Amino acid sequence: MSHFAVPLYSHDDVVRLLDIGACIDAVREAMAALTADGFEQPLRSIVTLAPGQLFGLMPGVGRRDLGFGAKLVSVFADPDRPGRSAHRGVVVLFDRLDGAVRCIADAEAITTIRTGCASAVATAVLAREDARVLSIFGTGTQARSHALAVTRVRNFERLLLWGRDASRAEALRRELAPLLALDIQVTGDGRAAAQAADVICTVTGASAPILFREWVRPGTHLNVVGSSFLGPVEIDGPLVRDSRFIADYRRSALVAAAEFALAKQAGLVGDAHIVAEIGDVLLGRVPGRQHRDELTVYKSLGHIVQDLAATACVHRAASH
Repeated sequence: MSHFAVPLYSHDDVVRLLDIGACIDAVREAMAALTADGFEQPLRSIVTLAPGQLFGLMPGVGRRDLGFGAKLVSVFADPDRPGRSAHRGVVVLFDRLDGAVRCIADAEAITTIRTGCASAVATAVLAREDARVLSIFGTGTQARSHALAVTRVRNFERLLLWGRDASRAEALRRELAPLLALDIQVTGDGRAAAQAADVICTVTGASAPILFREWVRPGTHLNVVGSSFLGPVEIDGPLVRDSRFIADYRRSALVAAAEFALAKQAGLVGDAHIVAEIGDVLLGRVPGRQHRDELTVYKSLGHIVQDLAATACVHRAASH
């Protein structure tokens, strides 16, 4: 029997090795390359095994020096956290030169960290330079990830945490307080959290909108993250309609961005409303924010090149 000697990075390994700043840089490069290459990436496949039980496959190809690979993940209802899901699986990174498996990493930790970093990349090129207040809608692991990553790209002075469960929001505040030199406040008033914000991240499991057009001030940037397939929506149609709408990957957004799909179904927008991929903005092909009062939306579905880039970061850190 042959031995399959490939580095395997556990959840704890990924958390220890994946530096947020390095991950932001890696995701920025990966998303620019994704758009620049023009390579038609396969869309993710999701298999419904039973109610509340999904199996997802995300294959894809990164830059030649990055590699190719796939993320295999199960998404099952979590009995310990009613209304939430547990993501379990692996990211497998292959070498473009010889086709060998370079390493395998825990998918949950990779996904959690790279998603916050992707929103940071978008915020860096779409939010106003003088943004000072960040509001995060949600209290789970993505809320923590976004707080740690997005605060790296602007000089925020205040962080507002909104959640339906005040105790969870307060627990997150206590966890973040020693990590961020910010005034961190908890609120159950979504309108107030939105109206105070220069940047808003929605990272909830909401099935219906929790953020509305009338709440959002001119000039706000939004990272809309929580829904990654058709069905659940976090923002309403008028907010989609009135925004400069930018996707991580256009093909994915046209088939899986729930908020965009709902606005399109209501006749509020057409396909051309997706003005660019974030890679277009990073490459300077398409302008991001065009004026101070513009509303900008980055719709994050997540893309395998982000996972590959983050996994490569982990492998490099472990190898040095």
